[in-house]
Amino acid sequence: MTPARQERKQHRGLVAAAAALFVALVGGPATIRAATSERVVTDWHTGLAIGGYDPVAYFTDGEPLLGKADVELCHDGAIWRFRNVGNRDAFAAHPEVYRPQFGGYDPLGVAHDIAVPGNATFWLIRGERLFLFYDGERLKKFSADPERVISAADRKWPAVMQGLTP
Repeated sequence: MTPARQERKQHRGLVAAAAALFVALVGGPATIRAATSERVVTDWHTGLAIGGYDPVAYFTDGEPLLGKADVELCHDGAIWRFRNVGNRDAFAAHPEVYRPQFGGYDPLGVAHDIAVPGNATFWLIRGERLFLFYDGERLKKFSADPERVISAADRKWPAVMQGLTP
């Protein structure tokens, strides 16, 4: 084998090793992240629950309002933001009242055994419970027969939650 051919072969081996390392470092964690979820819909980068929206504001103000960075509470492995200290204290005293049902996952997805993250801007309070939906179309489908969807989602939520990471 000529010296030039040996050098090319060695160079190809280094390029292949570098490519494999790149795929392992970049492709590996991305694949793992895509396959895992949280029990509460949480932003992977910030750790914020429901996109940083104040869960109490849906009830008190009747609309989704972003919380403030200086008024936070860590609960259920996520960081919850609030508009004011009163909302934070209300949530801390009764998180089961204010946090979105099914951890913020779309109830239609849960009713079909799938954890589809809800969007904090597509929401509905029904029976004093906050529901978040993936999009407006799913909110409309839910509104057509909410009791059936809630009943199915309530039955299937424990199994869906088992598939989510703690």
